[in-house]
Amino acid sequence: MRIWYDACTGKQVRYGAAIAERLRKSGHEVIFTTREHPDTLALARIIGEDPIVVGKYRPKSLFSRLEESANRVLKFSRLFRDNPPDIAISHQSVELCRTAFGLGIPIILTADTPHAKAVNKLTIPFATTLVVSEALSKRFLKNYCSANIIRFRGVDEVAWIKDLKPSKTSDFKKPLIVIRALETKAAYALGTADRTLEIARKLEVLGNVLFLKRYNAAGKEAFAGKAELVDSARLVANADLVVSAGGTIAREAALQGVPSIVISELGRTNVNKYLARKGFPIFMSDARKVLDLAKRQLEKKVDVTAKLAQFDNPVDLIEKAVIEIQSALKA
Repeated sequence: MRIWYDACTGKQVRYGAAIAERLRKSGHEVIFTTREHPDTLALARIIGEDPIVVGKYRPKSLFSRLEESANRVLKFSRLFRDNPPDIAISHQSVELCRTAFGLGIPIILTADTPHAKAVNKLTIPFATTLVVSEALSKRFLKNYCSANIIRFRGVDEVAWIKDLKPSKTSDFKKPLIVIRALETKAAYALGTADRTLEIARKLEVLGNVLFLKRYNAAGKEAFAGKAELVDSARLVANADLVVSAGGTIAREAALQGVPSIVISELGRTNVNKYLARKGFPIFMSDARKVLDLAKRQLEKKVDVTAKLAQFDNPVDLIEKAVIEIQSALKA
């Protein structure tokens, strides 16, 4: 089968690489696409993918977002005019969903962000099969989806954390506190204040703070910031504490037993709360209280091996969905 995966963000590159590796081992051809984005191409190179670049990230205005999305759809249509894929897979790529639906290509979709209302409306209704964490409420799924829904135990990040073997690094002084800036240009975060830099300065009293910026932003922080992209999944394995305003890096840390604190309302998601209930060290906190919580959790890594083993790898279920669609297409 010719299978297309489109990755629009760093997380989607990670997810897509895990899916592509599995499907290639099963003998499928994978067409891996992405767009120019501060988090995509650099990470793809780090993890050994060489995607086809189609379009770019242009969040300057609603007009630029709309125009670039439309351009990507047109470019995909031309790319696949003579040899379209048999199946399309994505973690809510709007352009993949629009193109695949328009060309009659079955879509396997993953999703984990109920508050991303615009993206949910523009992707989930197109899905042939939706593969999602059991953490997501049935109400959310019902609002958007009439597709075949496969629910799994765990969260999306298990796909690349479960078999990850991070190497020990001595590049940073201990204790190491990793802080990730808010993705302020994401549609769901527009108008939301980013408190992460302020928090980074407060937490300097506890150890070595590594501040991961967004969008290759320049900084004049008193401490060493880091604008270039890093492999966050491997980095946080060596951290003593992770603080973020969102979710992916916090879940990557918690799934490896590293205490992580989420400090924005956007981070109080179904999947983050789900991991906390399952006993993983992820905590939701008001930004004003983060210093006290950080003092209590710093360097308190937890052995989560047994808990992680109980989770499903969503890639297994995605591969199963591919097999089912392949059988249906042959029938």
